[in-house]
Amino acid sequence: MSEASSMPPLSGLKVFDMTQIIAGPFCTTMLADLGAEIVKLERPPNGDDTRTVGRYKGRENHEDYFYANNRSKKSIVLNLKNETDRLAAIALAKEADVLVENLAIGTAEKFGLGWNTLKKENIKLVYCSLSGFGQTGPYKNRVALDPILQSISGMMSVTGVPKGEPMQLGAPIVDSIAGMFAAYAILGALHSVQKEGKGRYIDISMQDSILSVLGPRMGEILQAGITPERHGNENPMRVPANTYKTKDNKNITVIVQNDRYWKPFCIALKKEKWINDPRFSTMEGRRKNRDLINKIATQCFISNTSDYWESRLESQRVPFAIVNDYKSALEDIQVQHRELIKTVSHPTSGEIRVVGPPWKMSGTQAKITPPPLIGEHTTEVLKQWLNWNDFQIQDFQNKRT
Repeated sequence: MSEASSMPPLSGLKVFDMTQIIAGPFCTTMLADLGAEIVKLERPPNGDDTRTVGRYKGRENHEDYFYANNRSKKSIVLNLKNETDRLAAIALAKEADVLVENLAIGTAEKFGLGWNTLKKENIKLVYCSLSGFGQTGPYKNRVALDPILQSISGMMSVTGVPKGEPMQLGAPIVDSIAGMFAAYAILGALHSVQKEGKGRYIDISMQDSILSVLGPRMGEILQAGITPERHGNENPMRVPANTYKTKDNKNITVIVQNDRYWKPFCIALKKEKWINDPRFSTMEGRRKNRDLINKIATQCFISNTSDYWESRLESQRVPFAIVNDYKSALEDIQVQHRELIKTVSHPTSGEIRVVGPPWKMSGTQAKITPPPLIGEHTTEVLKQWLNWNDFQIQDFQNKRT
């Protein structure tokens, strides 16, 4: 099959999405980006909580927070406390290849939508439960949001300035990472289903997820028994590795990864005399003279503009970056070149911009569609997934009313 006639990698895969907020929807968005059909179950009357979270100034009538994490999905509205709706949800789950849920533990099972119930009738189902602390253990019933996991994971203890208070990161990083691991595990389970013909159950813990990505920084405590401290923007293992102010009041981050980058760094700063200075020529020596190097580097960078230093550092291939705000980050020429930001036409908000998938892949890619209106696809999904006709749809609507 030629690339022109190929299909997106997960084309034809049916995903029943019983998640809301960030982690679960992040997972299913990743699957949508690979071509899976995502049917998002929302509860009446307001749907996913992010639809009603505080609106942005000037955008009070738009669900921008929801839009950021729910493109390329279909929305259906079902009230699981209503028997008619609940039976429809169960029927849809039986047709799904994948089910993802982040309900309170035991809730899905109570409604007949748990793994132990569905696996008997949908033997190839890949079922993923995503929660703050997993389905077992002393914390399993705790309510968890991203800041809670940043706190308990130790991440906040190493974020911030040395003598300051622990700080959160300015993005829901734990939610996103847990969603990513969920998508990763689902793809592995789907491969297993192809070989073995039997579904799998996946238990994703946000706590486990964040600790696993912190792994490279855990050697200090796991092997040496030393608790890492806060270092601000510096790197405890490398010098120079810091953020410096430039003449035009911008900040630039520079890191000399190893001794190979020391000479280019010195040339960029026009400090060639430092190259063979025995105090600085090795990483060990630079660590011992951290304060002196930072003092001299600070004086250098403040003497000229960010454009000047960008040119100097790039010419020597020294690792560096201007510290952007989110607006500048999205407008970056490399981001524009990669066409990461996509524009879609929303039925009520008009043209909106969303961050697209971060990969480039040969062959046909999934079309990005706008985030759905609440319940926009209820009738369509019942017809396509359950083969209901108009009479059955009307009967369903009458019974639920």
